[in-house]
Amino acid sequence: MSDSQRFAVAAHALAYLAHMGAFSPKAAISSAELACSIPTNPVVVRRATALLAKAGLIGTRTGAGGGAWLERPAETITLDQVLRAVHGCAHLGAPPPGAQGCPVGERIPKRIQNALDLVESAAREALARITVADLLRADDDAAAA
Repeated sequence: MSDSQRFAVAAHALAYLAHMGAFSPKAAISSAELACSIPTNPVVVRRATALLAKAGLIGTRTGAGGGAWLERPAETITLDQVLRAVHGCAHLGAPPPGAQGCPVGERIPKRIQNALDLVESAAREALARITVADLLRADDDAAAA
């Protein structure tokens, strides 16, 4: 799964688990069912759920009858936590090193990196205000609030 998909797959999976009331091992949702909702391959889902489980956001059980469930209420899981769990796919990249001896090349990479750091910080702050429960609200603008 590419970095650009990891966050969206993880957030979608968490929202689906919340919607389906998967709050215990007894109510676990299989990776195949999650994959149908996203839609993607169950292997992609298992990779994302493994990261979410490692972060303590979900529990998982392997094998027949296995699946995933939320370890915490959807209202307490923020999207910045999801982003960190999947190793931050919002990364905008890094500037290439500048040419030594060039008045622009020696200064600009650091300034570009500072700008990128500000953008990533702002994105994380915005995601910290949105919960998985917000994703499920009927109003399409709920997550933007």
